[in-house]
Amino acid sequence: MATLDAIDRNILRLLKTDARMSNARIAAEVGLSPSACLRRIKIMEDSGAIQGYTVLADTPDLHSEVSVIVNITLERQTEDHLDRFEAAVRRHPEIRECFLMSGGSDYMLRVNVASASEFERLHKVVLSALPGVTRIYSSFALRNVLARRVKGGRR
Repeated sequence: MATLDAIDRNILRLLKTDARMSNARIAAEVGLSPSACLRRIKIMEDSGAIQGYTVLADTPDLHSEVSVIVNITLERQTEDHLDRFEAAVRRHPEIRECFLMSGGSDYMLRVNVASASEFERLHKVVLSALPGVTRIYSSFALRNVLARRVKGGRR
């Protein structure tokens, strides 16, 4: 990932607030020409500083999904073990988020499933087969109390 300067950090701050903000407005806010601003955004996307744009949706059919928070403990915390685990997690789109953690577990995952039986399948087929896993501790979310919503997505 490229080193971010003050202008890049300001662009990211604006995009976090309103991901649909026009390039022209972002450029004006940070004091760049629209083409220079767009070039910087593209560089940040290509380098991974900007990893994507997300829509948080709230529709009745989405409420049938269950969010499960999964804490994973690995047998070893060497760089090789962490790298293999993270590479394997990236190959499974049903794993929505993965965080390297401090404290009691090595990783925290968020997965969405249709039912407890679907999670059982995911647990047996995917989670238990991830490299180096020694312990899996799962908690089902009862409901979402807060999800920070920012305005829109990129235009």
